[in-house]
Amino acid sequence: MAVNSMAGYKILQAEKQGIYVLKFIGEIRLNLCSTLDNLVESITQDPDFKTVVIDLTETEIIDSTTLGLLAKIAMAAQKRSNFLPTMISTNPDITRIITSMGFDKIFIIVREPASRIEELEEIPVLRASEQQVRDKVLEAHRVLMGLNSRNREEFKLSLIHISEPTRRTPIS
Repeated sequence: MAVNSMAGYKILQAEKQGIYVLKFIGEIRLNLCSTLDNLVESITQDPDFKTVVIDLTETEIIDSTTLGLLAKIAMAAQKRSNFLPTMISTNPDITRIITSMGFDKIFIIVREPASRIEELEEIPVLRASEQQVRDKVLEAHRVLMGLNSRNREEFKLSLIHISEPTRRTPIS
């Protein structure tokens, strides 16, 4: 299954015996948060789900909301099978970001491309309202805050700012 767009982004997926492979191509940003959240929910609810391999070798840009959703699926994989999922990143900038976010604690990070990923299908992009996007951003950032104290400080103010239009109490 795949998410395709003329806008320069795509998510490809394959699954075999409960092992999911997700390949992110191009600029993976906020515009895909509902699609990715739906995908994460679908994968984690699969009774055969064991683990996931995230391929970022063709990712140019990845935002914190996407990272929060990837952390969510990693934690679900660990809970389900006690195996650390794998993240493949050959871009030093992206590797630095994911390492600084604490992903080396929830993923095995591989810095070489996978030799063979087959049967990947495109995932269709879902449309989402502004409120749905805001809710996904808040949820993803809360997941990132739970990974380490640096993230907690980094995202605390942004969560308050994001939630202001709908909530008046600070998020702790």
